[in-house]
Amino acid sequence: MYRTWAIVERELRRFRRSPMLIVMSLVMPIIQLVVLGYAFGGQVKHLKVGLVDQDHGVPAVRLHELSNAVAANANTFTPLMYNDLGAALGDLRNGHLNGVLAIPPDFSRRQLAGDAPRVALIEDNTDNFVSASLAGAYSGLIASYNQPAAAPQRVSQETTLDVVEMYPYVPYIQYLLPGSIVMSIFMMVMIGGGIIFVDDKARGLHEGYLVTPITRLELILGFNLSGAIKAVLAGLVLMTIGSLIAGVPNPFDPLRLVRMFVVIVVTAFALVSMMFLLMVRVNDPLIPRATFGLLNTFLYFPSGAVYPTQAFPGWMRVISRIDPFTYAVHAFKSLLLKNTGFGAIGYDLLYLMLFSLVSMTLATKLFRRTL
Repeated sequence: MYRTWAIVERELRRFRRSPMLIVMSLVMPIIQLVVLGYAFGGQVKHLKVGLVDQDHGVPAVRLHELSNAVAANANTFTPLMYNDLGAALGDLRNGHLNGVLAIPPDFSRRQLAGDAPRVALIEDNTDNFVSASLAGAYSGLIASYNQPAAAPQRVSQETTLDVVEMYPYVPYIQYLLPGSIVMSIFMMVMIGGGIIFVDDKARGLHEGYLVTPITRLELILGFNLSGAIKAVLAGLVLMTIGSLIAGVPNPFDPLRLVRMFVVIVVTAFALVSMMFLLMVRVNDPLIPRATFGLLNTFLYFPSGAVYPTQAFPGWMRVISRIDPFTYAVHAFKSLLLKNTGFGAIGYDLLYLMLFSLVSMTLATKLFRRTL
């Protein structure tokens, strides 16, 4: 192990002399966490809806009042009165409105006669998130409108559903935090275990190793240990800062921190072993830089870090099942969002450890000990 630790010490000393590289490796995942967490996680509000009342009856006025109540409280949308449906549709087409609620001329008459009154919500469905939020808001509004003025004086025989949430509300930035921690580990691995490794080979620095009696296993193990140490430090920093930014409850719970540290270490070894397996036969220093975006796409997004894997098509779920990111993200979510124990993440840890063993074994077999 003396020769292995000599390689580890050399790699860590070299990395310490590049403070800007360290800062960029740590800052980028934090920026990604904050920007994506607040860009995608919030509720859609302040939508502009053109309200075209062609009826002006009392039931229609009640719809106005309910719309104004939503605007004053939930702020989901702001109703803007229009006298002409054509003008409202023109503003909708030109992007000045997000939707148009049209109340037909016979609405009040059909409402009082119990003759299936209808209103129309015309949406700009080029933005699915906006249209879904607008449709949900008005569906709730119409449901409230249809409620009787006084509750019936008998026990209801209708079945109702009570939704009970096991955990406190999880903002999207907390949902995104596990993926950001894994991404910080991956970025450090990509730089320290991929780009620097290939750059050293291109500059001929590995020739100094190859003329010594060091074995292939010791050489690969030294590179893996140095890369894993750097990745673990990156993961610890983002875990600490990210938990504070995302508002994770009890972020410094000792038992949770111990479990998180174990997952970070196992994840770091899995990703650095994978990176050395991919780069062990690469000599061109441009290849790791060119493949960074591709690896990021194929590892990060199918892992469930941004969106649930249950919504993926079949071929993408296959990628998710073999992706080490998937198991790391699941383990971090279990610990950060649910504060579970090792029983909930045992399978994740087992997969990552087996993945590390297989990757490092293959990297050792493929490593060429020739100048």
